[in-house]
Amino acid sequence: MGEQHTYRVIVRGTWDGLSEEARGRLLAEAADHGMASMRFSEEGSLSYEPAPLKHFSMRYVVVSDAADGEEMAGAIAEDRAETVLRELGYGFRGLKSTVTDLDTMKINFKPASRR
Repeated sequence: MGEQHTYRVIVRGTWDGLSEEARGRLLAEAADHGMASMRFSEEGSLSYEPAPLKHFSMRYVVVSDAADGEEMAGAIAEDRAETVLRELGYGFRGLKSTVTDLDTMKINFKPASRR
């Protein structure tokens, strides 16, 4: 087994073909899926705005082989998102992911200001 990297993946998509029941559930639960709910986790966190009920994002932490790269981490997260959304009965389309490799990310610390 090769070196493992930890990736943060944001999967974005558009609601599509929502049933009335699914739409009602999303609107009723919207307060639980706003800005405050945005966090990265292995199981993913769903966030969306209720008005208009159009786009959503899901945030994931994916640990996989560094050799497989960011593309594989994105595919894993998109697969997780599809599974969750289908289980919940939510129609969607156009999943796209943005991946950040936490193991190669450069952090620029700003020097303390001098007084």
